[in-house]
Amino acid sequence: MSSDKPILVTGGAGFIGSNIAHRLAGEGHRVIVYDALVREGVKRNLEWLKANHGDKIDVRTADIRDEAAMTAAVQESQAVFHMAAQVAVTTSLVDPRDDFSINITGTLNVLEAARQSETPPAVIFASTNKVYGDLIDLAFDETDNGYQPVDPLVNAFGIGEARPLDFHTPYGCSKGAADQYVLDYARSYGVPSAVLRMSCIYGERQMGTEDQGWVAHFLIRALEGRAIDIYGDGHQVRDILEVNDAVDTYLALWRQIDQHSGHVFNLGGGPDNAVSLRTVLAEIETVVGRPIDLRFGSWRAGDQRYFVADRRAAEEALGLAKPTDWRTGLRRLAAWLSEERGLPLGTMERPTLKVAV
Repeated sequence: MSSDKPILVTGGAGFIGSNIAHRLAGEGHRVIVYDALVREGVKRNLEWLKANHGDKIDVRTADIRDEAAMTAAVQESQAVFHMAAQVAVTTSLVDPRDDFSINITGTLNVLEAARQSETPPAVIFASTNKVYGDLIDLAFDETDNGYQPVDPLVNAFGIGEARPLDFHTPYGCSKGAADQYVLDYARSYGVPSAVLRMSCIYGERQMGTEDQGWVAHFLIRALEGRAIDIYGDGHQVRDILEVNDAVDTYLALWRQIDQHSGHVFNLGGGPDNAVSLRTVLAEIETVVGRPIDLRFGSWRAGDQRYFVADRRAAEEALGLAKPTDWRTGLRRLAAWLSEERGLPLGTMERPTLKVAV
């Protein structure tokens, strides 16, 4: 892309957003980092971006629901990576109105600003696998490696983009509605826009919590020697994807937006990186050098026993490389978290905690 205009990253101080901004600025682009700076850890991410890239990072501290601020940022940009969102199912259940206003109204502000631009910027939207619902119609075998689909094609390749949408929880509804708006603005108004429906992304600059970013959350708790709460039986399977591979995909889709406007791709680690929570926890025990105390609770609303993205469409359309092996990525994240938080691997005294089952 040869335009001299900056590139806008909403939620640009967040986990994936800061990694996208870092990559773009490293390539010489000016980047508008638009972020309300309300989530834990994002100010540290922003400081890191400014320290590494100086005046290539233009900070706009604002909410995506601020129509005037959002319009101004969009209309001076050549492209928008729309990462800002309310990201937790649990939070959406507590405050569905706020979830709606952030994820739907905020996205509509981005799209309307793009539509009203003299030359509409490309809009690449971060959607979620939650738009497919709980996949309750699929039959699963419970194996030592977690839940595995009985259907041989799903077992071999994962969930494809042709899977019917089935919004569950306010979060699923708000992200799903925004997802459909982005696709329709390409169809109805010619805004060059596309969607990536993400599975579980992990990696550096992720400040994981119990509600979102579970790989980092598990590592943080293990490094701190604290118990980890598992909701369900821990045999849930996810295809985890290292953040640099996710950034590769976002940038590839932007650079090929003329061919893929109006399209949607599932984005995850695929079958080679499909692991159960218990498998990840066992590997974390090896990485940190001590056992982990686990406490089990009830399943949470909308939780999928299995989600693995079928990567074939994205790989073929965008020319993606094979994703990072999850064990390699996990060790990179553990090393970064250890340094970031001053918690040396394998040296902390393990407290005595009661395991609740």
